[in-house]
Amino acid sequence: MKPSLLISFEEANKNLSGIDCIIDVRSPGEFAEDHIPGAINCPVLSDDERIRVGTLYKQVSPFEAKKIGAALVAKNIGMHIENLFLDKPKEWRPLIYCWRGGNRSGAMTHILAKIGWHAQQLDGGYKNFRRHVNQNIAELAAQANWRVLCGETGTGKSRLIQALQDQGEQVIDLEKLAQHRGSVLGKLPSNGQPSQKFFETQIWRALSSFDFKKPVYVEAESKKVGNLRVPDGMMDSMRQAPCIKLELALEDRITLLTEDYQHFVHDTQLLNEQLACLISIHGKDQIRKWSELSQQNKTPELIEELLLKHYDPAYHRAIARNFSQVENARKFQLLNGSDETYRELARCIQIDKYGQ
Repeated sequence: MKPSLLISFEEANKNLSGIDCIIDVRSPGEFAEDHIPGAINCPVLSDDERIRVGTLYKQVSPFEAKKIGAALVAKNIGMHIENLFLDKPKEWRPLIYCWRGGNRSGAMTHILAKIGWHAQQLDGGYKNFRRHVNQNIAELAAQANWRVLCGETGTGKSRLIQALQDQGEQVIDLEKLAQHRGSVLGKLPSNGQPSQKFFETQIWRALSSFDFKKPVYVEAESKKVGNLRVPDGMMDSMRQAPCIKLELALEDRITLLTEDYQHFVHDTQLLNEQLACLISIHGKDQIRKWSELSQQNKTPELIEELLLKHYDPAYHRAIARNFSQVENARKFQLLNGSDETYRELARCIQIDKYGQ
């Protein structure tokens, strides 16, 4: 491979306008776990083929594995060229990567370059991209002009995040990215959480696109959102940032939570399974009582009990301990939990230019 065909991620990222297509040649399983934003998956080895070649390498010999691997890679590259690339002009500029810039991406880069396209191989592959993301998140987070949305459970912080985003503000919706609402009852029934790597890549992608002269709004979260961990550097910067606190009457919080957690209203078994996770905190008798309320369809009573006995005390302990500027937070008392209320609040925050 000629050195001129290699390019670092830093170089490529600075000149994305000179790249027509990013091609990830790793297996579909590797691609699904995480990939460079905007990349398409053109595996030169399928998941099964990768296992087969790897097994040969370990159990027979590297030479036998390379023979079989070369045949499979050549066949798959030919298929991708025929199905996807035949209409590409000579000026087409693809960037190709695999796990660490080795044989898989090298083979496709070599063949596409021999055809006449200006193909480049990502030096260090996806592994180099991951190193860049890990280093860059903390650096970007330290530059961000954070505004942290605080407030007890059910005050509609996620709704305000969405309203701000709809009105063109810069936001990072950690719960949306994590596919989880961030508490013991936060698991969404229809969505599994993404991988930790994919979660971090989406955070990096958002931060990389922001103008740090303008605010970046984020909800006050703990270090983990479900099973996913918020990057330490980002968490440290958020915890030092100015806060905006939402306040909403208890009855309106109950209404809002009933709307947002309809899957638990309709599936009491699922709710009881999640409530069981709180036994170590509240004991079996209390959990039994809450389970009975759910089975009796006494949803408002259950939500009120959970708020007053679990969520609110936990919130007040955590917010005071973790967010240094919460005592100086700008407070907004909401009239109700309607969508229009949050749209109006988003407009108010923008006009107010809080903290600028």
